[in-house]
Amino acid sequence: MNETTGKLLLLGSGETSHAGGQAFEALIRESEPPVRIRILETPAGFELNSEKVAGRVGDFMKVRLQNYQPEIQLIPARRKDGQFSTESSGLCEQLADADMIFLGPGSPSYTIRQLAGSRIWQTLQAAFLQGANIALASAATIAFGKHALPVYEIYKVGEDPYWNLGLNFLALFGLEVSFIPHWNNSDGGIELDTSRCFIGKERFEQLSKELPPQQSVIGLDEQTGLILDFAGGTGRIVGKGQVHLWVDGKTSHYSEEHGFELGALGVAKKPDRTEIPSEIWAAVEHFRTAMNTPTPLQVPDEIQFLVEERQQSRRIKDWATSDKIRDQLTELGWQVIDTPDGAKIEPIS
Repeated sequence: MNETTGKLLLLGSGETSHAGGQAFEALIRESEPPVRIRILETPAGFELNSEKVAGRVGDFMKVRLQNYQPEIQLIPARRKDGQFSTESSGLCEQLADADMIFLGPGSPSYTIRQLAGSRIWQTLQAAFLQGANIALASAATIAFGKHALPVYEIYKVGEDPYWNLGLNFLALFGLEVSFIPHWNNSDGGIELDTSRCFIGKERFEQLSKELPPQQSVIGLDEQTGLILDFAGGTGRIVGKGQVHLWVDGKTSHYSEEHGFELGALGVAKKPDRTEIPSEIWAAVEHFRTAMNTPTPLQVPDEIQFLVEERQQSRRIKDWATSDKIRDQLTELGWQVIDTPDGAKIEPIS
């Protein structure tokens, strides 16, 4: 696999719970602070308070991930048309340099309609293949699958069970996998089966018969996360419950102690970027390179003059003057490091 490819976190629920915090931290553990986190509003873009919906997750991350100095930005890509469009080049630029991209609560069906084929979707794919991690919860988890469960239409509206075509994110690797969060939900108590994301085991089994042979479905228990590491070829479980892999009528169960090899999902191939327009790939590459290139240190002329004066004092072994200039530099917020190759100057942090 491409060693720069990011990791994908899927949450069964609880993005602002202790388990969710553990999963986020496990996802970015190898990232150097400050970590650039971008939260897409798209899944809840139809709601008048979508900014607050996304903002609650951002507020949680600021506290839970504070050791990583998170730089959190909400990306208001709410729908394909209008002011905050998923076709906006400006919003794509804000997304391109992310270390982690999060999408969460809302409507799976709406998420698919507004993201499918959009510039934001292509930017997200390009950023992932160039190293950005992606974290999904709730509606976004469902929407990123090959087949997407229209949970509200079935559970709330009363439509007969059916599948939507999802965003099929893992098609980048030649895999076709669907995702079902809230796998073990028990809100209905003993009177109503609300497992399998509220539609119940019976209706899920009915729907599963409509899937192609060997189609994979990943079920995620609540407050449980699954990190798919494509470079390492592993699936790691984080949190309270289990991850359930359903393939052609057979279910395997995995816990935090025992992950699984990604080969269980099918034969993966090298990432396919052919559907990502070259101009979007290049734009993402440009922004990510720019953000990861250290800014050359700008040393004021006054400081540079003092450093050179100190070097002259050292050459003639005037140690008193040399020490005096060092103290001056310290007062001005700079420190001198003497090396075999000469003096190096850097700001005092």
